[in-house]
Amino acid sequence: MFGTVVVGVGIAGLARIRDLMNPMPSSPSENLKLFGFVSRRSFGNINEAKQISLEDALSNKDIHAAFISTENRNHEETIRMFLEAGKHVLVEYPMTLSAKAAHELWEMADQKGKVLHVEHIELLTEEYKQLKKEVAGKDLVKGTLHFTAGSVLDENKSGFPAFSGIARLTWLIDLFGDLTVTSATREKQKDKNYSRMTVHFQTATRSEPLTWIEERGPGMRREKKINFCFTSGCLESFPETPRSSVGLFMQDQNLFAKKLLGQVSKEELAAEKWRILRCLDLAEVIQQYCEEPEKIYS
Repeated sequence: MFGTVVVGVGIAGLARIRDLMNPMPSSPSENLKLFGFVSRRSFGNINEAKQISLEDALSNKDIHAAFISTENRNHEETIRMFLEAGKHVLVEYPMTLSAKAAHELWEMADQKGKVLHVEHIELLTEEYKQLKKEVAGKDLVKGTLHFTAGSVLDENKSGFPAFSGIARLTWLIDLFGDLTVTSATREKQKDKNYSRMTVHFQTATRSEPLTWIEERGPGMRREKKINFCFTSGCLESFPETPRSSVGLFMQDQNLFAKKLLGQVSKEELAAEKWRILRCLDLAEVIQQYCEEPEKIYS
């Protein structure tokens, strides 16, 4: 059994507590035992899970792994603390708001022989799994992924949109392989609570553009729109898929438990590590293009 603690009890943290207390029968998650949760706010108990101090979570020898569900800006410091304390770590995306920090933390996890798992539930949706099947083996000519949402995030807490929206970048890397940023711009209207980031990429095999738009403003629906054109035709909407009977956080928890149990191949682990760090590297490049274009174009 692996003793676990949940750090941060927002929407994701509460989902983690629920799933740790109710693991899927006969799944790897049955090897996880929740010892409690850590929060800056005082709760007492949540669904029979008890609140413990950060110090207890770090020092308790019966706690082997931390589920980090804090604000994005706190991920780096919290991962570092738990790795230094000799714990395995699961963290919600984005892993960090700096590519350099992500590489350093992964190196620390490797040196200590600990599992560092970054949640990317967007890859686990039935919609995405079906999309990946439809795209497989096709030659991309050009494409656009456009994400919209009705609220602008507090970037002091969530990070630059290339980091807070890294789920979309992860889709593009997972679908089309390595990408190179060719340009990126950012429009922000504070008085209108509006933000739009537009990024153009090249794929490794073609110079034709792949575009990612991350747009937020009042009244916008939370949705993703795609337009991927291949030599064989265009894909302009998501395939119809039934919802999975297993929740996304539970699927992710099972994957983390499999890693703890040594049931994931070295090849799969290496590919996942490359994808996560590559996306964070690109997010940082995008931020530089948007905030300091003179450094890049000079």
